[in-house]
Amino acid sequence: MQIDLLNDQGQAASKVDAPETVFGRDYNEDLVHQIVVAYQANGRQGTRAQKDREQVHHSTKKPFKQKGTGRARAGMTSSPLWRGGGRIFPNMPNENFTQKINKKMYRAGMASIFSQLAREGRLAVVDSIKVDSPKTKTLAAKFKAMNLESVLVIADEIDENLYLASRNLVNILVVEPRYADPVSLVHYRKVLVTKAALEQLKEMFA
Repeated sequence: MQIDLLNDQGQAASKVDAPETVFGRDYNEDLVHQIVVAYQANGRQGTRAQKDREQVHHSTKKPFKQKGTGRARAGMTSSPLWRGGGRIFPNMPNENFTQKINKKMYRAGMASIFSQLAREGRLAVVDSIKVDSPKTKTLAAKFKAMNLESVLVIADEIDENLYLASRNLVNILVVEPRYADPVSLVHYRKVLVTKAALEQLKEMFA
């Protein structure tokens, strides 16, 4: 498998050999969907909460007499059938949303995403991504010269200048290989991988 090596103008200068085990797999849509959903679910904090009929603020007085009104009998206004009443099965703040994904499945799913990106031309390799100063303007101009607007950069090493220069760019995310996640890979239009990071991805997902 060969992937384009981009120059400073964003043009394909040459090709780089990439392992078939990571960048040449068939696309498994069901597996990719599963790891994306699991990643998003595991990121949920579970802080939402609702009140049951015991917790809502209400009076214990009977709303109206039992008989003679023609209405359905009611004991108190905290009933889940009433507006403002408690929920029957409320969401609790300690709710657990985590989903377990086996390591083998996760590696196969990530490799499937990388392979599909390579086939669609959304994956490219660069020698390195560095900036001389922690200036957001400098890094933005660099990506603009490469004609890249929405890009995920997977760099083997992120120094302080690169971190500070990239953190305020809305459509650009710079991460190390171990922090590459399936949601970001699917979200960004272009994925740039440095040569050294390519070897790390090979060790992680091959």
